Amino acid sequence: MEKDSVMKHVVACIDGSASTQSVCDYASWAALRLSTPLTLFHVLDEARYPTEPDMTGNIGLGSREALLEQLAELDQQRSKLALEQGHHMLESAKERALHDGVEQVNLRQRHGDLAESLLEIEDSMRLLVMGLHGEDTSRTNRVGSQLETVVRTMHRPILVAPEEFTEPKSVMLAFDGSDSSRKGIRLLAESPIFRGLPLHLVMVGADTNDNHAAIEAAANHLRELGHDVHFEIRSGEVEPTLHAYQKEHNIDLMVMGAYGHSRIRQFLVGSTTTSLLQTTNSALLLLR
Repeated sequence: MEKDSVMKHVVACIDGSASTQSVCDYASWAALRLSTPLTLFHVLDEARYPTEPDMTGNIGLGSREALLEQLAELDQQRSKLALEQGHHMLESAKERALHDGVEQVNLRQRHGDLAESLLEIEDSMRLLVMGLHGEDTSRTNRVGSQLETVVRTMHRPILVAPEEFTEPKSVMLAFDGSDSSRKGIRLLAESPIFRGLPLHLVMVGADTNDNHAAIEAAANHLRELGHDVHFEIRSGEVEPTLHAYQKEHNIDLMVMGAYGHSRIRQFLVGSTTTSLLQTTNSALLLLR
């Protein structure tokens, strides 16, 4: 048990959105592949469900004061009910994870800001799993605002789950020769989560000698470690080119560095981050 206390966990954000079951399934898949415990994490937003009513400036308003006090009591009741609902969601997700075969499942519930709460447990985290859409953006083409904030805040790999779970049978890395994509190569090479899965390296850019040498060297490194690797350089716009390759080869999981120093960096930083996430139909693993 002591060993487990220092072991890094897969952490899954459970929020009651349409992708909650998918998040749980992807997290269970990852925990089993990594042979690591799973922590199911629920954060009740302090802004929506305050723990203490703010009565500042409302004292001495006569009959209105009593009304405000009643409203404050209702807010507290809502917070209590939301915490109970979150507990039930966590218990349900735990049952699902245990059914999936995960042996150690931990439950954690916080009241506060999601990104700040995740930062507090980042040191114990090996992988973070979040839904593409949050509770307030389910079944729309909008990406949850919480997700964008967390991607920019965290320094752990983040697996973004669509609403439907598909067990990854193949993996694609968007390779651009940057430090971020080289980190991706190391992850593909070393992490047991990718063991036995066909790997595709795709570079969007000109097929120059330097680019070809860089992606071929990365592919050969992976092959030396026993991986089945395919690589290709394609010209075009980053987002549609990557998605086209993914669709042609039925890729289940795309891996991409969230921040680099290339066209992919320009592509991911800013509003185009949302564009990629809006157009993906599969899981996306973002590296920092």
